[in-house]
Amino acid sequence: TLSIAKNYYAPSKRKGRENWEPNPSYFMEKFEHHPEYLRNLHFSYVVLLRALRKASPFLEKYKIQTGNIVEDETATILLKRLLDSAILNSCQNVFSAFDESVMFQKENADSLKGNFKGVFHNVSSILDCVQCQQCKLHGKMAMLGYGTALKILFLPENRLATSLERNEIVAFINTIAKFSNSIREIRELTSEYWQGGDVRPPPLSISDEHEIITGPSLPPAITTSDDDSIALVDTAIGLVASLSREGHLDSDRETELVQMAFARHPDVLILAKHYGADMEKFLTMSRFVGSHDIHEPDAIIVGSGLAGLSAALNILDRGGKVVIIEKEHLLGGNSNKASSGINACCPNNETYGDYLESFKADTIRSAGESARPELIEVLISNSHEAVTWLKERVGVDLSLRAQLGGHSHKRTHRPSNGMAGAEIIYAMQKAVRAYEESGRVEILVDTRVTRLLTDDNGRVYGVEYQTAGETGTKEMTTANVVLATGGFAADRSTDSYLSKHRPELMGMAATAGPFSTGDGISLATSLGAGTVDMDNVQVHPTGWVDPKDPTNPSKILAAELMRGVGGILINSEGNRFCDELGTRAYVTDQMLSHDPYYAKEKKWNRNSEVPTFSLVLSSSAAQAGKKHVDLYTHKGLLHRLEGLKALAEFMGQDEDKVRSTLVQYQLDASHGKDEFGKTSFRGVPATDLDKEIFFAGTVTPVLHYCMGGITIDTEGNVLDENGHKIQGLHAAGEVTGGVHGDNRLGGNSLLECTVFGTIVGKKLPIRTRNDSRSPHPPPEEAKRKELRDVSTAELQRHNTPQDCWVAIFGMVYDLTDFADEHPAGAKSIHDLAGTDGTAAFEAVHSAGLLNEFEDDRIGPLVVASAPSPENSPRDRSVSITELQRHNTTDDCWVAFHGDVFDMTEFAKQHPGGSHLIQDLAGSDGTDRFQSIHKKGKLRLVDEDRVGTLVET
Repeated sequence: TLSIAKNYYAPSKRKGRENWEPNPSYFMEKFEHHPEYLRNLHFSYVVLLRALRKASPFLEKYKIQTGNIVEDETATILLKRLLDSAILNSCQNVFSAFDESVMFQKENADSLKGNFKGVFHNVSSILDCVQCQQCKLHGKMAMLGYGTALKILFLPENRLATSLERNEIVAFINTIAKFSNSIREIRELTSEYWQGGDVRPPPLSISDEHEIITGPSLPPAITTSDDDSIALVDTAIGLVASLSREGHLDSDRETELVQMAFARHPDVLILAKHYGADMEKFLTMSRFVGSHDIHEPDAIIVGSGLAGLSAALNILDRGGKVVIIEKEHLLGGNSNKASSGINACCPNNETYGDYLESFKADTIRSAGESARPELIEVLISNSHEAVTWLKERVGVDLSLRAQLGGHSHKRTHRPSNGMAGAEIIYAMQKAVRAYEESGRVEILVDTRVTRLLTDDNGRVYGVEYQTAGETGTKEMTTANVVLATGGFAADRSTDSYLSKHRPELMGMAATAGPFSTGDGISLATSLGAGTVDMDNVQVHPTGWVDPKDPTNPSKILAAELMRGVGGILINSEGNRFCDELGTRAYVTDQMLSHDPYYAKEKKWNRNSEVPTFSLVLSSSAAQAGKKHVDLYTHKGLLHRLEGLKALAEFMGQDEDKVRSTLVQYQLDASHGKDEFGKTSFRGVPATDLDKEIFFAGTVTPVLHYCMGGITIDTEGNVLDENGHKIQGLHAAGEVTGGVHGDNRLGGNSLLECTVFGTIVGKKLPIRTRNDSRSPHPPPEEAKRKELRDVSTAELQRHNTPQDCWVAIFGMVYDLTDFADEHPAGAKSIHDLAGTDGTAAFEAVHSAGLLNEFEDDRIGPLVVASAPSPENSPRDRSVSITELQRHNTTDDCWVAFHGDVFDMTEFAKQHPGGSHLIQDLAGSDGTDRFQSIHKKGKLRLVDEDRVGTLVET
């Protein structure tokens, strides 16, 4: 951690940094409240020096032999200088104060040896989890070096020469050097912290040997006799000293309580009087005195999906202070994956005739017998405000509306460009992180909450947590804890909630991330929280089957929108079998009913093979869902198919059977109703099925959402098994149960997260602080960064994770630093390093998102200058005859909008597959191109332009 703090900012020409630079604030953040870490470092350094002192006679005679005479001599001289250093001769009392050799001569020697081995085994196990190989090497070197020091101290001197190996000596000397540097860095970072900016050490003036003046006026001292007062002061300071020694108080809090005791502060003396004999209770009750409560967060939020971020942003906007704890490395959870949109009624929905009672009726109908009207009322009545808040406060584009399955009207809002979940989470993160600089929000990633802290009355007052890579747990106190940890659909362990409540579903694939393991439910139920609807696990009808990895238990969701814009489902016999716009529960039931056992028992047999189906979209349906279609095509999950024959071949069906099914669908659409009761027909295939452009993929039912969870009331308070509030504990999002009943309606998950996260964030009390200002955008730089032209060749050179340039919409960006912050993970950025990532970006995000990356721009992407007109092959005429000669996969020319392009190399990178380009080799592909893309997309292949197509 010290090395990271000392070398925090990498050299960057963009940032004007020539060398690695420190981050004193990061250092203070990690150690300000944990001085024991630094004390341990100093103690460990003394241990190393004592070992060095003991081994000096052996090391003075040690022969360094590497084969390089010059280096061996240099190393020998340096080792002798180390052994002759003043520090080894200046601390004789320390070096002789303790004899480790007697440790293992007592009765518990075997147990003690086992403990020592266990500690080193645990440290070794932790190091094996470190991903960075360089960090792992440094860690193992330090562990070997410190182990060697202990080995030296435990062994008799006469056995050192035969017991120490060369690699141990090297590690030992290097570890001493490392610890020495670290101790020096502590001084340097501390000095830099107090000298930087407006940060100054807290003032402390002493007026006499008894009284400490703290600045703020104190209340009148408690009225007691002098002897009683002195006794209480002594008791209070004794308790504070003990708590500090045991690590329960940081140095600032210790100083504050001692000051208050010397000043005869009544709060501290009363606590000492009544809790003097119970140190644990004194610690608990001391939370309510002094300024400690001002430094405490107003809430600790566990989980960073939309529910957690909504609660956090509402608290922050009101002037509060928040700590967000996330067990994953990235924020966003499953909210990041949501793609269909967020429901709301009725902001500007007049055109579609929607109204609140209709929305409520659809939700209650979907919830079935488990519907809780009071929670549904809260969800529906706050939907307008929730979407308006996301649009106006957070800045999310939710301008498009669609009608999803189970809905009577168009009320699902989504971005005009980009996926709903990704756009919302990105904007929410940005809004929340704007408060980081002021210290009003702290975000702990890679950190798991292990326990909720409660007092004798059962009130929650904080959390116990553990950060990955660190040993032991820590505690953090607060007045309120909010659980927003999501569901449990991805947990396949034998003692999981899924195994307990729905064991027959254990074999189904899931769309939820592997982090969806029900952590929040476990935390709450350990305190007696009630649960509801735990057996209501939603099986979504359409999860994509990746042809490259069909058995993968993790699936990408085929969004509800795919059926909402007109996608139809066809089984293995070439038939439709349901109303595709029915509820998820209905469509799933119809799909699973293809299994004879399920059709009879209405219960899934976990040993049965889950059936697969074809999801088919016409060209008009694909255009209506273009963002999704582009993304799924880019991922190889959806395939573009020309004509009915190609569609039937893809599905493995008889062409006449597929034709019959689609013709019947066209006929049903013209009548306004089909045999399954479907009355809304969008994206119906064109009349000429042989010339229609289809998009199709394979889908299967997948575990998607847990309707069950912690019991809450309409304000997000967690209730115990008897329906009483658990004071200080709140919850929102998928971790809760009861909001959706038997089946969640598509588009209601993001709504639930926003509504109940906002309700919790608005109701929690916040403390008055000196600075409750909202964050302000940083002032414009006096001089904007100068941009320069970037050639394709230069772009391609920056193609590694450590040097990652990507071109998007004709502008080149340095995304090296951003990649690790990317909500979807660094890999999707690194995969584009050194290339034009426009297609991949455009499939998920809106162009407006790039406004956040102005500081990362390098300059516009430019192609090499074209030759003079008279010699330029790019401006010459190409006849149809010449075009037709270039008609193979190795020599693939295609005409688009009057220009001829050599697509041979581009075809290999085409997101939709090379065959879609190669099928057009030697021909005019304009019609096919414009059915999917806008003409502007041709800029991606401008370098490949051969010339202009002419008739002769």
